[in-house]
Amino acid sequence: MDTCSECGAASGPACGELFQRLLSLDHSRQEPWGPLHGVAVACYRLQHPASLTEGSHVLLLELLQTYVEGGAEAARKMTEHARRANSHRVRRPKRTAPALRTGVPTGFAVTVAGVAVDGGFPADGHPGRVRSWAEATLAGWRD
Repeated sequence: MDTCSECGAASGPACGELFQRLLSLDHSRQEPWGPLHGVAVACYRLQHPASLTEGSHVLLLELLQTYVEGGAEAARKMTEHARRANSHRVRRPKRTAPALRTGVPTGFAVTVAGVAVDGGFPADGHPGRVRSWAEATLAGWRD
């Protein structure tokens, strides 16, 4: 059975295709998908590091840690603050990366395929699956 070379998900719909399905649900801004958009994007990008730019993992990991520790509302506040601060006129302190494993992780206990269940990202249990995805992503990136 083939697996995704970046996240380790078993074959089925390609991870990119599943992520596009999830984004369309997220952009509906409906429960339970919309409020978890930033968390889902962070999980996907951290599990598919070819999409990362140098240093971008730091903010994404910070967002996931905020979500796991404080829930969706804490993550939403952090994302909103980052959006407002995303201006060339705003001075931002340089972030330092948390202690991470050597190299980029390539296998995770929960991936976008697991969150998708049957490929449709069912509403029932979605927040719990996203939380598990965030926890698995953090665990994969920790040293």
